[in-house]
Amino acid sequence: MVIRSHRSIALRATATLLGVAFVIGACTGGSTPGPATTEPSESPRGASPATPSGVPTLAPTPEATAPGPTPAPLPTTGAWTRLAPSGDAPSKREDQTWTVDPDAGTAWLFGGRNGGTTYGDLWAYDLASDTWSQIVPIGPAPPARFGHDATWVPGRGLIIFGGQANATTFFGDLWQFDPRTLRWTTLAAAGALPKARYGSCAALGPDGRLWMSHGFTEDGTRFADTRAYDFTTGLWTDVTPAGVGPVERCLHSCWWTPDGRFVLYAGQTTGIDSLGDLWVLSPGAGDAPGTWAKATIDRPPDRNLYAVSPFRDTVVVVGGRGLGKTFLDDVYVVDPITSAFHAVALAGAGPAGRGGAALIDDPGRGRLLLFGGKDATGAVEDIWALTLR
Repeated sequence: MVIRSHRSIALRATATLLGVAFVIGACTGGSTPGPATTEPSESPRGASPATPSGVPTLAPTPEATAPGPTPAPLPTTGAWTRLAPSGDAPSKREDQTWTVDPDAGTAWLFGGRNGGTTYGDLWAYDLASDTWSQIVPIGPAPPARFGHDATWVPGRGLIIFGGQANATTFFGDLWQFDPRTLRWTTLAAAGALPKARYGSCAALGPDGRLWMSHGFTEDGTRFADTRAYDFTTGLWTDVTPAGVGPVERCLHSCWWTPDGRFVLYAGQTTGIDSLGDLWVLSPGAGDAPGTWAKATIDRPPDRNLYAVSPFRDTVVVVGGRGLGKTFLDDVYVVDPITSAFHAVALAGAGPAGRGGAALIDDPGRGRLLLFGGKDATGAVEDIWALTLR
């Protein structure tokens, strides 16, 4: 299974991808909207938020949505261990991406920010030895950024999309890093090009395309579109479903389910600093419009900038920033069939609540790793291992 973010992930059952992308700490172009206790209404494509009638919903009924073998029981308990990696390490930061190459056992960290400093550095983390190494690419490299999306594409390498450099500079570009040559290259892009943005989410789909959804750009503009990029043709296609869907937002994440549905969860929108809704997109055939359905689930506290990663055949959500700019330290496992959230009982001390951290799966050692983010003291650079049972 697959990411903030910041934010993107995709299920192993549909792709060999292991990656998470995360986004920036606020999507207001200068100020963060205050807390609110009401949820925004959903939006039809191309319209301002409105209160629709007949919003499609997806009830958590496994019999209706999950033919096939019964999945393994979800983990219910966990414990954190703080690590002390070898080698030079990345500086304190948030809104970076950390993406796993499962074949090489390496996690690639790119970008991020700490206050007014934006990073464009690239780091390799050896999962077997817990060792950091800074990588100096050959030739041109992406401009420094935060709040971008990243994913691992087999046969290509690390792919990043979008992000932000400062208050007025946003990106809509695609870059590919090949660890065999240590070179970045820009990917050709044509078709229904997405507008430059940060705080979107992206995940590699079962069709081999990169699916990207929502986000934010300057002047307080948020998006509700969904687009797919074909690595073979270099074309972006607008695959936004018609009708009602998730309200415009940023600072959310998305992932694919084993049965080929695209899930979008939480984030932030205008006037509400944290959301808690979950939507499931059932794609149409080819480029035909699909449909969004709002899942009826027991929801954990609203949040944005949470960390998310695949784990076995589930998705794990850690912390984030809650209503009133609070920092959360909870852990949930998301049922891959029903999208229901199950709280994990944690033993002992763990990382302080934080947003903008990066979470990855290390299947070789049966653990998840959490790096960095921002807690009540500011940006941090610690690494924690989470074991789930």
